[in-house]
Amino acid sequence: MRLWSIHPRYLDAAGLVALWREGLLAQAVLRGQTRGYRHHPQLQRFQAMPAPAASVAEYLRVVHEEAERRGYSFAGDKIGSPRDPSPITVTSGQLECEWSHLMQKLKRRSPETYERMRGVVSPEAHPLFRVVKGPVEPWERAAP
Repeated sequence: MRLWSIHPRYLDAAGLVALWREGLLAQAVLRGQTRGYRHHPQLQRFQAMPAPAASVAEYLRVVHEEAERRGYSFAGDKIGSPRDPSPITVTSGQLECEWSHLMQKLKRRSPETYERMRGVVSPEAHPLFRVVKGPVEPWERAAP
């Protein structure tokens, strides 16, 4: 499961579809609708929020918005109610780690997207996240 901290605009088509599916899985986990993935490291930051399901719903809302912008037809009715959740902090080191990880994926999977994104120096975070200075997050499993 990869719930990117970077804005979904940077993902290629395969990445955006995977993020949507994984976000819906995260939503099901946080609602107690599945027994798997309950202790997945990517969920820790959502679980730490006062309203975890609302936070993941807001996360999915932004992913859905990006999909619509691209002309994709994701089922928005599957998203729970965001209810104006609190922002989640993410470190600058985590964003850098994710950007590096994404660029490696794009280089192999989507060279045209990779070429378009190569010039990005400082990727924007998903709007749910507030960036603070710091190292890679402790829950991150990808090699920095």
